[in-house]
Amino acid sequence: MPSTKSVLKYDYPPMEAQLVEKLPGGEGWQYEPKWDGFRCLAFRDGSEVELRSKSGQSLTRYFPEVVENLLRLKAKHFVLDGELVISEGKSFSFDKLLQRIHPAESRIRKLAEETPATYIVFDLLVGDNEKVLVKEDLTERRQKLDKFAGRYFNGHDSIMVSPATLSLQDANKWLATTGAFLDGIVAKRMDLPYQSGNRKGMLKMKRMRTADCVVGGFRYGSNSKLVGSLLLGLYDDEGELHHVGFTSSISAGEKPELTKKLEKLRAKESFTENIPGAPSRWSNERSAEWVPLKPKLIVEVRYDHFTGGRFRHGTKLLRWRPDKAAKQCTMEQIS
Repeated sequence: MPSTKSVLKYDYPPMEAQLVEKLPGGEGWQYEPKWDGFRCLAFRDGSEVELRSKSGQSLTRYFPEVVENLLRLKAKHFVLDGELVISEGKSFSFDKLLQRIHPAESRIRKLAEETPATYIVFDLLVGDNEKVLVKEDLTERRQKLDKFAGRYFNGHDSIMVSPATLSLQDANKWLATTGAFLDGIVAKRMDLPYQSGNRKGMLKMKRMRTADCVVGGFRYGSNSKLVGSLLLGLYDDEGELHHVGFTSSISAGEKPELTKKLEKLRAKESFTENIPGAPSRWSNERSAEWVPLKPKLIVEVRYDHFTGGRFRHGTKLLRWRPDKAAKQCTMEQIS
């Protein structure tokens, strides 16, 4: 029976993935590309569309062209899980996605016309008849997604279904041949319902080892008033924020503006475990002391080894992640 509840009011924290170094083989797994974009749940109820990020924040105002494209579909009710991407040559541009997170509507509209986003769909959570599907296993949901796409996506190039395969060999070929469009491969259990908000049903293998970390503090550069390094944190199962390492790969041109942003976020305390020493009270010996920050900034870093609760060496800052919430930066990413 159709639900009488507006699909806009449903709350589905996206299912997440456990990072692994090797994809599982054998029966019971479905493999999909891991796209390099913004995770996005799309809700439609009649003439209303809502886009939500992985952290539950609204993305609706930042991607007006995606909203318009979803409204053009003949289906009037649905909830989709997918990825927002923007093409640039032979790859997807994460930077162009970040440019959309802008306060000026005129700027957003301009970018939407110049660099429109594509929505790649890989799951169907509520069907066009308003039937909730999250308790059905992936095998059933994927079949219904394919039927949904066949019925409604034809003629809409900006909305497409992500490919999927049951062959580990095919998944490895994707990883080897699709270049910069792919961030990695995900493997999903076919016999499980939608694992909202947890990592039980999905594994991911990335092209490189990365982690999303909270910026829990920073140090000034030696004999400098500008930031020298960012102190990184991850939450454990009890919600304690562990200091796990640092990154100092900040470009010189970025440091002045970044320092101003960091100083506005200073706090009395941040890390609760493996605290890196006494916080600075703005003394002159800035290079050795550190400034605690409110957990507002998230960065994705590349690392080689994680042992003893820390990154063994310094990490490389890959990008800022305004689409993610601090509490999503957990030890589970690298366990």
